[in-house]
Amino acid sequence: MEALALRDPTAAPVAGRFGRHGGRFVPEPLIPACEEVEVAFAEAWADAGFRADLAWLLSRYAGRPTPLTPALRLSTELGVTVLLKREDLAHTGSHKINNVLGQALLARRMGKRRLLAETGAGMHGVATATAGALLGLPVTVFMGERDVERQAHNVFRMRLLGAQVVPVRSGSRTLKDATSEAMRHWVSVTEEAYYCVGSVIGPHPYPWMVRQLQAVIGQEARHQCAEQLPAGTPEHVVACVGGGSNAAGAFAGFVDTSARLVGVEAAGGAGAARGEIGVLHGFQSLFLQDEQGQIREARSAAAGLDYPGVGPEHAHLRDLGRAEYVTATDEEALAAAVRLARAEGIVPAIESAHALAWVIRAAGTTELPTGSSVLVTLSGRGDKDIATLMTYLGDGEAE
Repeated sequence: MEALALRDPTAAPVAGRFGRHGGRFVPEPLIPACEEVEVAFAEAWADAGFRADLAWLLSRYAGRPTPLTPALRLSTELGVTVLLKREDLAHTGSHKINNVLGQALLARRMGKRRLLAETGAGMHGVATATAGALLGLPVTVFMGERDVERQAHNVFRMRLLGAQVVPVRSGSRTLKDATSEAMRHWVSVTEEAYYCVGSVIGPHPYPWMVRQLQAVIGQEARHQCAEQLPAGTPEHVVACVGGGSNAAGAFAGFVDTSARLVGVEAAGGAGAARGEIGVLHGFQSLFLQDEQGQIREARSAAAGLDYPGVGPEHAHLRDLGRAEYVTATDEEALAAAVRLARAEGIVPAIESAHALAWVIRAAGTTELPTGSSVLVTLSGRGDKDIATLMTYLGDGEAE
C-alpha cells in the first residue's frame, strides 16, 4: 500500500514510515519544529494557490518541463534506446531547484526569516542560495571542508548569490558531517530559520516532502516517454542514488508501471546495496556500518554520492523488490561522463554519470538486453566536475 502512495500527491506515509524505515529520531527540541513543517506542508500541498505559485516558478523561473533527449549515437553504440531526462538543463544546473523552490515558498508561508541547508556537491547549496536571493531570505549553507576544496566552483556561486558558506571540519569533512552540523545549528534557531533539506533523508516529513517536490521529474518523463516510445513506457528507469532525491522523483512516475527501477550508487557508498538497518540524521534506513554498528564513511569521486546511507523510501522499495540497487565505481563513472560528452556533446555531473555507467556496463547483457529502452535521469551538469575530469584525463588528453 505504501508503494501506491507514491502516486498520491497528498498522502503522507503513516507515522512517517516507509515499511520499517523512516520515522522521526531527533532531539526533543526538534520535535515541535518537525511537526510544524509537517502540518505546514500538508496544508500548503492541499492549497491550490500554493501549488499554482510553485508551478509558475517551476515553469517561468526554473525552466520546466525539462526535455527528454534521445541519446542517438550512444544508443547506436550500445544497442539499446537511451533517453535522457535533462535535469541538467533546469535553472542552477540540476534537479535540486525543484525541491528548493517548494521548500523556500513553504518557509515564507510559515513566516521563517532565513534558510539553512547542507550540501555535498554544492548543487543543493546553489539552489538554496538561488531561492533565497529570489525570495529575499538570507541563506546559510553547511558544507564539508573537503567538498569546499573540490567544489570551489559551486562555493563561489553560493557566495556570489549572497549565501554564507560554513566549512565543516569534523569527521570526514563531507556531506554526512555537513548534514550533522546543519541539524545541530537548526536546534538553536528553529523559531526564525527553516531547514531546507536537500534529499529524501532526515526526520519525517522531509523524505516524503522532498519526494513530492521531486515527483515532477517522473510525472513529466512519463508523459514524454508516452510520446516518444512505441510502447509508451521505458523498460528500465535508471538514476543515481546518494540520499536519492532525483531517483525518488523519477521512480514516482513509474512505480505503478511495468518499468524496472534501478538505482545506481557509488561503489564507495552503497547504503541500499550493502547497508544495514540503523539510524542517522533523524531517520531509520540502511547505512554502511562497522561491526560495532558505527557509521562507516562513504567514499566517492562524486561529492553528492558521498553519503553512507539511503533515503527510507528507497530502502523500502528495495525490501519490496520493486527497485534494485547496484553500484558503479569512480573509474566507471568518470569513463561514462567522458563517453557521453564525446558521443552526445553533453557533460554530465559525475553523480549522474554513475547511472550512465551502469547502462554502459549492462547493455547487451541479460541485465539490459539489446533492443531495450532505458530512461536515465541526468540529474545535473558537469561544470562543477571539470577539475576532476581534467585530472582523470590527464594533461592534454582532452584536446
